[in-house]
Amino acid sequence: MDMASLIGLPLGFFAIIFSIVIGGFPMSIYMDAVSVFITIVGSFAALMYGSPMSSVMAIPKIVGLSFKARKSNIPANIKTLVSFSEKSRREGLLSLEDEVEQLTDEFFKQGIRLVVDGMDPEVIKNVLYNQLNSMGARHEGNAAILANWAKLAPAFGMIGTLYGLVGMLANMGDPSAIGKGMAAALITTFYGAIMANLVFIPAAMKLSGYNGDEVAEKEILIEGILSIQAGDNPRTVEEKLLAFVPPADKAKLKTMD
Repeated sequence: MDMASLIGLPLGFFAIIFSIVIGGFPMSIYMDAVSVFITIVGSFAALMYGSPMSSVMAIPKIVGLSFKARKSNIPANIKTLVSFSEKSRREGLLSLEDEVEQLTDEFFKQGIRLVVDGMDPEVIKNVLYNQLNSMGARHEGNAAILANWAKLAPAFGMIGTLYGLVGMLANMGDPSAIGKGMAAALITTFYGAIMANLVFIPAAMKLSGYNGDEVAEKEILIEGILSIQAGDNPRTVEEKLLAFVPPADKAKLKTMD
């Protein structure tokens, strides 16, 4: 699990609740069933209307991904690519056939298989980049549905605000109704802001960041696979791949066995 997510989300709710408590206000005044219904159910209904059902049904899984830690495979991949380069230079590309089944990354495995099968470099590049683009679009689609909910929640908070103001103005002669209407007007905006800024926008940011990391990883694999196919010197392969790595990590990776 990703500790940043596990700590950040509860900490955000704690900060809000703690601020209410030390402010001396009772928690009960922030609980309103109508506001919850308008903001949460209303925004979810709009999201359903504007999204495919398959995407809506996948929301729990998508949110769950934002709590899943993602480990970088770049060091291991570079090490493997350099070793494959050394072996192919000594024994030929067909020698990599025995190594393919040891790979757990299907993208990596397919790329090496295309090399072993003697495919044209341009074909290999097109196949792998088409898969990469498809993966990126799928991941960005997952982030987008959360980002869309983040846009809708404050909008329905505003709808709740208008609902409360209408009720307040319609009962100007009743002081208790004015207070109730004003409370409903503000609490719906409060709920919408929390949903957007504490839950859905951060989750979408996390998923977009994960996608960027995975795309970068796959680009390293593509560059290494094409270098192996071209018969580049293992040292050249290593230097090409290290160009994708932040300077702080290069020295560490250069000490690979």
